[in-house]
Amino acid sequence: MVCPNSNPVVQQVCELYEQISRLENLSPSKDVNTLFTKLVHTCMPPNPIDVSKLCQKIQEIRSHLIKLCGEAEGLLESHYSKILGSFENPLHHLDIFPYFDNYIKLSLLEFNILTKNTTKTPNKIAFIGSGPLPLTSLVLATKHLTSTYFHNYDISSEANSLASRLVASDPDLSDRMTFHTTDVMDVTCALKDYDVVFLAALVGMDKEEKVKFVDHLAKYMAPGATLMLRSAHDARAFLYPVLDPCDLRGFEVLSVYHPTDEVINSVVIARKLPLPCVQPLDGLGSYVLPSKCACAEIHAFNPLNKMNLIEEFALEE
Repeated sequence: MVCPNSNPVVQQVCELYEQISRLENLSPSKDVNTLFTKLVHTCMPPNPIDVSKLCQKIQEIRSHLIKLCGEAEGLLESHYSKILGSFENPLHHLDIFPYFDNYIKLSLLEFNILTKNTTKTPNKIAFIGSGPLPLTSLVLATKHLTSTYFHNYDISSEANSLASRLVASDPDLSDRMTFHTTDVMDVTCALKDYDVVFLAALVGMDKEEKVKFVDHLAKYMAPGATLMLRSAHDARAFLYPVLDPCDLRGFEVLSVYHPTDEVINSVVIARKLPLPCVQPLDGLGSYVLPSKCACAEIHAFNPLNKMNLIEEFALEE
C-alpha cells in the first residue's frame, strides 16, 4: 500500500480532510466554501493516483471525505434551490448557482456522448438522484433535448418539492418534467419505459453500494436502453465514488471519458444487454449478469478544446 507521504496531493487532501471534519456543520458559509474550493482545486489537476492502492488509513479518510462532500453538495443545492424558488421565473436565474457553468459543460459533454452512441433522440429519460437542484435535467431539457420527457427520482420529498418549484412557472418544462419520491431500488417495471437512465454521482456513496444500484438497473431496464453514469479518475476519486467499467454487469460498456478541465466527473455510457444473455447460477435462482468489458487504456481529454476532436474509446470484448 502507498504511504500518504509519498504523494504531496494525498498529503494535502488529508490535511484538508482534517479541517473539514472539524467543521460544526457543512451548510454554505465562508469557511465551508473556502475549504471545499481548496479541496476541489487540489484534486482537479491530472495526477496518476490509484486510490485503490492507498493504505487502509487513507482509504478510510477517502470514504469519509466522499460522504462529507455529498452532504455539503446537498446542502449547497438546497440553499440555492430555495433562493431560485423565490423568483417569479426561477429558470431565468440558474446562473446564480456558483457551479452552473460546470453543469453547462458537463451536460454538453454527456449530450455529445449520448448522440455519438445512440441512433435516436430519447423520448423518456430517468435521472436517478436528481436532488433539490436538478441542473442536468434542466440544462438537457432546455438546451439539448427539447422534446424529451424527464422523470426525476429522489428519495427525499423535500428535495423534490424544491425542485418542482423551479419548473412550475414554465408550461413546457412543467409538462415534460416529473418528480418521483421513492427509493429507486423499489422501482421495477417502470424502468423499462426509459430510453436512457442517468445515475447521479452520489447515488451510492461507495463502490459496493453503487454496484447494487447498477445490478438493479440491469435487471429491470429495457434491453438496448442506455445507462449513463458518473465516476471519477485519479485524485478526483477523493471527491466522488469510482465505478470501473467491468463492474457494469448486464451492460455493454460503450465508452468512458475522463475530462481534464474543471468538469470533475468522468462519464461512462453503456447499453443494456439482451435479457437472454442472463444466465442462472447453480439453479438457485441467482443470476450472473454478463458485461462486455475489456481492460483497454482510456485516455483523458478536454472535450471543450475546439482544436481537438472528441476521442471516443469503445470498450469491446
